[in-house]
Amino acid sequence: MDKPDILRKIPSVDRILKNEKIKVLFKEYSYSLVREAVRKVLDSLRAKVLKDNFLEIDEDSIIEEIKNSLNKKYSLQPVINATGVVIHTNLGRAILPEEAIKHVVEIAQSYSNLEYDLEKGQRGKRYVHIVDAVRKIVNVESAVVVNNNAGAVFLCLNTLAKDKEVVVSRGELVEIGGSFRIPDVMAQSGAILREVGTTNKTRLSDYERAINENTALLLKVHRSNFKIIGFTEEVSVKELCELGKQRGIPVMVDLGSGCFIDLKKYGFYGEPSVQEVVDEGADIVTFSGDKLLGGAQAGFIIGKSALIERISKNPLMRALRVDKLTLAAVEATLMFYLDEKEAIEKIPTLRMILEPPEKIKRRAAKILKLFKKHGIEAMLKEDVSMPGGGSLPESGVKTYVIAIRTDKPDEFSGKLRQTQPPVIGRIKEDFVIFDARTLQEREIPLLVKAVKQIME
Repeated sequence: MDKPDILRKIPSVDRILKNEKIKVLFKEYSYSLVREAVRKVLDSLRAKVLKDNFLEIDEDSIIEEIKNSLNKKYSLQPVINATGVVIHTNLGRAILPEEAIKHVVEIAQSYSNLEYDLEKGQRGKRYVHIVDAVRKIVNVESAVVVNNNAGAVFLCLNTLAKDKEVVVSRGELVEIGGSFRIPDVMAQSGAILREVGTTNKTRLSDYERAINENTALLLKVHRSNFKIIGFTEEVSVKELCELGKQRGIPVMVDLGSGCFIDLKKYGFYGEPSVQEVVDEGADIVTFSGDKLLGGAQAGFIIGKSALIERISKNPLMRALRVDKLTLAAVEATLMFYLDEKEAIEKIPTLRMILEPPEKIKRRAAKILKLFKKHGIEAMLKEDVSMPGGGSLPESGVKTYVIAIRTDKPDEFSGKLRQTQPPVIGRIKEDFVIFDARTLQEREIPLLVKAVKQIME
């Protein structure tokens, strides 16, 4: 059958809308929403006909696809992360703790004292809600929060070093996700980059020689998403802060992925805690809220009150500020850090990264058992998963996965991405793999249902 003949077999929008199976949908969805779904499905069908040599037209299948598309009411939707990457940037990074979600809902459905001082009965400041919380965890004078860490770095540089020099090691001119580079951020902020040292070696004397009457900041950037090993040398935060104090120049440290617990106790090295950097004398510290901290997307700026006050008064602060929902999530997440044990138990990011392999194996075995119950052939295998999000780049951790062998792993994965909710796994050779590290207990039945659905 020729393509024009196949195209003529595709029903019209009006014909589909008159179908009794479609009419019942008007009780749940508006007429315009259903009509738009019908149009999109039929347009997609025509595109497939034009691309393929032959395609059978089945009206019942068309109606089923329309129903499925209506179930996907929103573009932004929950997915099952079976990749094993805990802080998955493409999948929304951190899962919020239950208490943070409750606090967000509580603030979202009511008016709040966002910028109102309840004691004085007059206008207040929105950042008081997180300053006290931060100061309970870190010995720091003040704090503000902006939309993300790139915004935090930009705002600090624009406030403290516009048209002046910022000294930074050449080996710390990092690039983060989305081709976002420290030199580019610095250029846009109006600060002048003064790079010192070499890619692999920077000494304190390099900083000393670079300081002049136009130097505004000494900047240290934590290489959170890569490591330089071998013939290397770098200046510690403490050494740089001592130099800054001697010369009367503030020291700013961009941690990138901030963490409030000492991960060395749990076998993860190379990631300094926020407390360590503050105790070593840093005047300003910036870090993300949705990476190792495990909260909402935000950029923390903490440090000396005089510098924070200047940053807060920058007109750009209004453009970069966070809303009440982010503040609610941030405040609730910070509260867990008053008790390290509770933080690890209640903050999903920390719980998943630090979860013992034996516990992951038990969860994987549970999934495998359910697969077999439904006639799905799979196997349990040992593997390695990553924290992700540009954090702990050398810290691959032992995990357990459920692996399904298939001749067409790409096609299998593609079908999984079309289920409700979509399932995102990873492909390794001829296997589609589901890493139990990032699978939540509530998602296990949904995963089994999705796999069963596409294998029928």
